[in-house]
Amino acid sequence: MTRTEPRPDEDHEPAARAASPAAAGHAGVVTRVLAACVDLGAVMLGAVLLDLGAAGVRFVWSPVTFRWPQPAVPVMGIAVVAVGIVYLTIAWATTGRTYGERLLGLRVLSGRFELLGWVRSFLRAVACVVFPVGLLWSAVSARRHSLQDIVFRTVVVYDSPSYVPPVAPPREGS
Repeated sequence: MTRTEPRPDEDHEPAARAASPAAAGHAGVVTRVLAACVDLGAVMLGAVLLDLGAAGVRFVWSPVTFRWPQPAVPVMGIAVVAVGIVYLTIAWATTGRTYGERLLGLRVLSGRFELLGWVRSFLRAVACVVFPVGLLWSAVSARRHSLQDIVFRTVVVYDSPSYVPPVAPPREGS
């Protein structure tokens, strides 16, 4: 007797469960910190490229009177913070992960395991850039949540390569 249809409890079900983010597990503090270090490097590179781009525009605009820009320290700090917020917001809203999170196999999702959306991604990015030590709470949290995860109801999970998070439909009235 041969079967043509597999039973639901056979070999293919564990693979399906492993592809879901809930089965993958929440990311720990070490992996998160390593991803944040990679992302810090990406943000710094972005800020340097922004500075070089601004210098290039100034040179093209007035090559005779060109002087290399020397912005004040607060201006440089604001620029780095802005680049960081934009970088994190775009990454989390579009794919759920930054370059560092991709390298380390992480993904930031809502509590329902969906992409965050633009507003929540922006607010979480601001919180992560302004208060990065909140990330360390995941070291003592039983559920491995950072303070940002708790406030914005997000999870950082080990990502399965076969899992693609669903895009949340737009809410009415927003």
